[in-house]
Amino acid sequence: MTKDFKGKLFVFSAPSGSGKTTIVRHLLAQERFNLEFSISATSREPRGKEIDGKDYYFISKDDFIQKIKKDEFLEWEEVYMNNFYGTLKTEVERIWSQGKHVIFDIDVRGGLRIKEKFPEETLAVFVKPPDINELLRRLKNRGEESEEKIAARIAKAPIELATAPMFDKVIKNYDLEVALQETEDLVDEFLGLSKN
Repeated sequence: MTKDFKGKLFVFSAPSGSGKTTIVRHLLAQERFNLEFSISATSREPRGKEIDGKDYYFISKDDFIQKIKKDEFLEWEEVYMNNFYGTLKTEVERIWSQGKHVIFDIDVRGGLRIKEKFPEETLAVFVKPPDINELLRRLKNRGEESEEKIAARIAKAPIELATAPMFDKVIKNYDLEVALQETEDLVDEFLGLSKN
């Protein structure tokens, strides 16, 4: 692929526990889409079996702040106190240099910033859960975080849900099979692969 390749950007945002990661993994498995996952950088510690350079780029808070000062991020956010997340510009360049389209699993503000910077190339999708109680149930079932962290995520959910109208499309993840099919159709259409 030429260095000039500028692919599409697929942004998936939602409150924690909405199922966006499951949807993103499903789309990555569809070879016809030619997607590559954008690995976010974070200042938090790895959770569970997370691997540096695969799940996230784990960098120290000080290094993260230095990269912000050097304008190395496409978008970044202090999602929770002293917990930074962001997308390095080099990550999108890396994926485009392979001739692939970029898919993001990212918080709502970061997702909307990418849409703002690349309005024509980006399809921004909000994944909506059935309700807050279902989110709470899913987060507890993961068993990865303390009650305090889960409470912080649940407290943030109504604010995130309020941003749904700002996205190009809203996928209601009430039934996973239906949600997966709907997102496949959206990606097909945005890439110009749909048959109709």
